[in-house]
Amino acid sequence: METSNIQQLRTAFFAHRNGILAQGLRAAGSPHRFIMGCMLSDIMAITAGYPKDAELARALWADRDHRECRLAAAMLFPPEQLGEEEAHCWAVDVVTEEEADVLCHRLLRHHSEAPALACRLIESENPLTQYTGWRLVANCMAIRAMSPSPTLLQRARAIVADASQPMSLRQVTHDILEP
Repeated sequence: METSNIQQLRTAFFAHRNGILAQGLRAAGSPHRFIMGCMLSDIMAITAGYPKDAELARALWADRDHRECRLAAAMLFPPEQLGEEEAHCWAVDVVTEEEADVLCHRLLRHHSEAPALACRLIESENPLTQYTGWRLVANCMAIRAMSPSPTLLQRARAIVADASQPMSLRQVTHDILEP
């Protein structure tokens, strides 16, 4: 049944493909081999027709070559079934900022340990993992699951002021400072 659901999802993604968006994502350096160019709203509408299913979501997330499968996985995983270590594994496994944004917004911020996970992620040496952590901080703040400590705010200010940091990381930390 899981395989048929994956095939049905891929067929739906194909039906909603947007060549212009796909070409733009490829030109911007997306690492995915398969990019249908589906709008996020299309992926949300498609996944709304499926029940939350951890095994299906895991299978979709495992498909690192397919952009839409990775984004759909975060939408289909039941947050209450996501363990702390699995949440961390998914967060460090993101390959694009888009994946980080969707993962944090649709799944990780609903995890009971989201603030602790965010703090753990921002300690990483990997800029994309740091970005995911800061994005999760912003998401937790948005739903009032977290208030940043003075130390966290000081770190965010330091990132914003450091021109050597990636622009996306500087932007997400700026957003935390200016909610």
